[in-house]
Amino acid sequence: MYRQYNTNQTKNAQNLRTNATKQENKLWYEYLRPYKPRFTRQRVVDSYILDFYCAEAKLAIELDGSQHYVDDKIAYDKKRTQYLETLGITVIRFANIDVDRNFEGVCITIDEMVKRLISDNPRP
Repeated sequence: MYRQYNTNQTKNAQNLRTNATKQENKLWYEYLRPYKPRFTRQRVVDSYILDFYCAEAKLAIELDGSQHYVDDKIAYDKKRTQYLETLGITVIRFANIDVDRNFEGVCITIDEMVKRLISDNPRP
């Protein structure tokens, strides 16, 4: 499925990569960067920027800090997830505290999800 690339978000994505949170850096450098299939970070999809994205599995990973747990942000994240799902993208979310306290569990969950999504939708 073709998605319009929003060039207005490119600078924002670059800024987010440069100023990644401690948890984003940990997940990226200690797990996702060498992971196969390949993940990208701060991937622009339409008007949204995904923390991490695996195109082969059509999986977005979002790390949520405390600001994601207020009413207006909860509603925004829900709308965003629903939109991404219409594009065939599965979204999984982890709280930053999960990365801090249960890093291995986060990695296992990601690996299981990637394998399930790829086996459910093999490429021709």
